[in-house]
Amino acid sequence: MRHRTSTSPGRLGIVLDHDAERPLRVPASGHTDGADATTLITDLPYGPKAAEVAREAVAVALHDAQADLLDDARLITSELATNAFASGRPPLVLCVDRRSQTAGDLEVEITVTDGGCSDPAPCSPPAPEEEAESGRGLVIVEALADAWSLTTGTHGTRAWCRLRRGSHHSPDGTH
Repeated sequence: MRHRTSTSPGRLGIVLDHDAERPLRVPASGHTDGADATTLITDLPYGPKAAEVAREAVAVALHDAQADLLDDARLITSELATNAFASGRPPLVLCVDRRSQTAGDLEVEITVTDGGCSDPAPCSPPAPEEEAESGRGLVIVEALADAWSLTTGTHGTRAWCRLRRGSHHSPDGTH
């Protein structure tokens, strides 16, 4: 199965080629690996593999990021993709936008959209039952993300979050 993947015009892009099962670098004209911004947009399979494909795409988009940022981004993306599959309808689309800020700071925005659902968005993540095997996704997103939102509707659902990491963070995530 081939998933549509694109990058924004005028930026360095990274594409995950599912047919070749390896990441490909797709440079936009005039940009090099030192570009200030990269955007990855890819369709996710509507099924149990959505989270796995999303984690792989984030790993490619953030290949040179600090380990704690990559771990948080992969976990958040997995939760958002799982929620989109479990609660929404196709198509599922992942967008990862990374921007280098001043002094080595990195900002990553992750968005997962789906074809919509009939349930309204919660004002805050519901607390899962202690013995429940699911229901912790938005609680995890809220704990790890610097900002997040969830917008639901019958024609589309959008889950979004932002992660920021500065050069003052050590590899173990402390300041």
